[in-house]
Amino acid sequence: MRVARILIAATALAAGASLIIATPAGAHTTKPPPTPTSTVLTTAVGAPFNLEVRHGRVLVADGAGLVGKVRSDGTVKTLVGGVEGASGVALSRNGKYLAYTHTVGGPPAGITDSGVTIQGPRAFTATADTLAYEKANNPDKVNHYGLADPSKCTLDPNAPQGVPPLSYTGAIDSHAYSLTAFGSGFVLADAGANALLRISRTGRISTLAVLPPQPAKVTKEAAAGFGLICAGDVTYNFEPVPTDVEVGVDGFLYVTTLPGGPEDPSFGARGKVYRVNPWNGKFREVATGLLGPTNLAISGGRIYVAELFAGRISVIRHGKVAEFLPLPGALAVEAGKGGALYAATGITGPPSIVRIDTRKGWRH
Repeated sequence: MRVARILIAATALAAGASLIIATPAGAHTTKPPPTPTSTVLTTAVGAPFNLEVRHGRVLVADGAGLVGKVRSDGTVKTLVGGVEGASGVALSRNGKYLAYTHTVGGPPAGITDSGVTIQGPRAFTATADTLAYEKANNPDKVNHYGLADPSKCTLDPNAPQGVPPLSYTGAIDSHAYSLTAFGSGFVLADAGANALLRISRTGRISTLAVLPPQPAKVTKEAAAGFGLICAGDVTYNFEPVPTDVEVGVDGFLYVTTLPGGPEDPSFGARGKVYRVNPWNGKFREVATGLLGPTNLAISGGRIYVAELFAGRISVIRHGKVAEFLPLPGALAVEAGKGGALYAATGITGPPSIVRIDTRKGWRH
């Protein structure tokens, strides 16, 4: 499953905003919280999928084809141009190495190239071919997707192409999407491989964790819409789609996942955040009930999430989800110094990068 499919759905939702649920379940307040202060830094972006805020720099991976730096005058300086499918960007912990992702291709023909490039001092360059790694290893082949009981349904012979399989294991797919610095290298959220991958500074790849299938109750009528003829309501195990990874103050990794299948509101708010042990790959669910979680940031002991289809930045504390800031087209969020957040918008709203002062937001 690739994020490209999510963006197609997002574009469709933009044409029908009435489908977007502005406040999913989980935001329980007796009165509206104070609205945090936000400042627009730039609108000179096209599809700002990810931000990196470190060492006094605000970097952006723009799906329009570049990795850039936001200047104080609102312009964006191109650091690396001609990056097809740019979506992830990260600086090493010492700030000397720049890593970014690229992905070539997409539906319906499929991905033909995906990976990470690392640049450093003295013209150092290394590449990590995640599609080649996927073809050789396919980390999520251990997962079983599809119907929990395939005997309950049959494929509709008259359905158009694209009917989901009754049952299958992880397919060959890679979409290098989001990056974070970890140790001397990086960790990649691969939205096609459904896994977290370690990327060394020299481009060597290894599997850190495979995320679990995402079960959903599907009515008989909804199944028919997907080309499945079922005797009654069924459970379908969709693929997890990791969209961002960050390092918490506890040294563990925190990951946002889209739930596979329909990521729009049609099946409800099924997105999640997981906490992953980077030393053994074990994970636990931190929160659910998110609508299109495409990015997260950790600041001041709180987890902030960009919910694309809810049009907001949410905050998670003690497993509870609440709205922090309405932000149409919320696509990315990153923590900065002094409690500030940096967020990017696009796809379902005008593209921009904004700075948010969390100190004036709702404190739990």
